Amino acid sequence: MRSIVSTLFVLGLLWDSVRAEHSISSLQAAAVAWEGELPCRKWDCECAFSRLRGCCCGAMELFEVEDEIFMRMMDLSKRLFQLGESILEVIGGIRIAFTASLSHKTNCFGPFTRSRPIPYDVVTLNHGSGYNPALGIFTAPRSGLYSFSFSVYSKVGVAGERMYYKVRLMRDGEAMASTWEDNREDSEDSGSQSVLLSLQQGGQVYVELLNGRQLCGNAEGLNSFSGSLIYPTLP
Repeated sequence: MRSIVSTLFVLGLLWDSVRAEHSISSLQAAAVAWEGELPCRKWDCECAFSRLRGCCCGAMELFEVEDEIFMRMMDLSKRLFQLGESILEVIGGIRIAFTASLSHKTNCFGPFTRSRPIPYDVVTLNHGSGYNPALGIFTAPRSGLYSFSFSVYSKVGVAGERMYYKVRLMRDGEAMASTWEDNREDSEDSGSQSVLLSLQQGGQVYVELLNGRQLCGNAEGLNSFSGSLIYPTLP
């Protein structure tokens, strides 16, 4: 920029010397006759005074500017790619989800003297390995907002027998949702719940059957438990 200003200043002086003849040719002639050093620096002075039709006068500086812009664009492209990779890792590259159901090997689950998690042992999906089928407990691999749902089914043996169950979704030992039935009118019944829960890494969620209650006549897939990560959050 200083080179341009210096050159314009010199041209201004030349213009003063040929003010009477307002023409490029007169200015060019005066420039050729100029005695002393011209402040051209990186500019091609010979070009400036003999080949004015082209842009060769500032070719070197223009090339340098072009190279600098190119390098900055390459750096920006690299940063955008890295940002995209980070976003993909956060919202798309993390897969945490599970689906499990209670097998029909045992006709009745319960009753027990204390409340206990239901071990949904038929696992059809377990991305992130957060669900433990032996315990029936999901442990969050990372902090985030999760979606959970569970369904409950039970069938009594004979008409008039009491249907008596209560199932709760627990987060770190605290009840978040529940469904229950207590009557002698239904021979079979079902219920379901869905919730959104915030979990810290290592937080645990499970479905428990309350003490003294039971689930009977289970058909495959009707007693189920599932969950998935909606989006991660900072610990």
